[in-house]
Amino acid sequence: MSASTIRIVGGLLPSDVIAGVLAGAVDGLTSNDYHLGGEQPKAAAARVWTHLLGVYRRYRDDLAKLPDGDAAVGVTRERWLSILLTELGYGRVPTTPTGGLVVDGKPYPVSHVWGATPLHLLGWGVELDKRTPGLAGAAHRAPHAMVQELLNRTGDYLWAILSNGRALRLLRDSTTLTGQAYVEFDLESMFDAEVFSDFVALYLLCHQSRVEVPEGGQPPQCWLERWRTTAVS
Repeated sequence: MSASTIRIVGGLLPSDVIAGVLAGAVDGLTSNDYHLGGEQPKAAAARVWTHLLGVYRRYRDDLAKLPDGDAAVGVTRERWLSILLTELGYGRVPTTPTGGLVVDGKPYPVSHVWGATPLHLLGWGVELDKRTPGLAGAAHRAPHAMVQELLNRTGDYLWAILSNGRALRLLRDSTTLTGQAYVEFDLESMFDAEVFSDFVALYLLCHQSRVEVPEGGQPPQCWLERWRTTAVS
């Protein structure tokens, strides 16, 4: 695992969990667990990687054609993140209703949601830890802080994904933690330097099946939470 492209902040997901996943030493790593129809998850990651390298290069070419200062929200969602998420098993992720998700009467302008998992997708030029005045989903609060507050204020959502195309963060309800806690994948460095080994970790940890709630179940029963609970117990 390369420290330059995967960063664990605040102990959200212990490093030994990621190591165990990569080593195949935890439950939930079969083809059936990932809904792959017999293809093994690491083989699927290799297949997806080859496709995404080409997608990323074309996307970077598209970015270069934009004027300076363009937040690139539309092109990032359509030409990069939507394809990445499709390859991670989410399909065409639904957008949230107008105004975003609402908790206790307070709106959270998250862009998308899949099942019980909010996904806030922004643009290459949008900072994740700073406000961007005038930009939906980042105007009033830093995107990371906004998504984290959403998770902390409701039991409906436990995990979330936040990305601006440069980086992808995996967040969780952190009411029991102090300070920020997330796992960050540096997509820019990962794809520019072609660090396939780190992409395997991203694929295995961020695949749709990892946050999928079993029929009739609750968010804590998803694979990500089961891995985390086992590690900290």
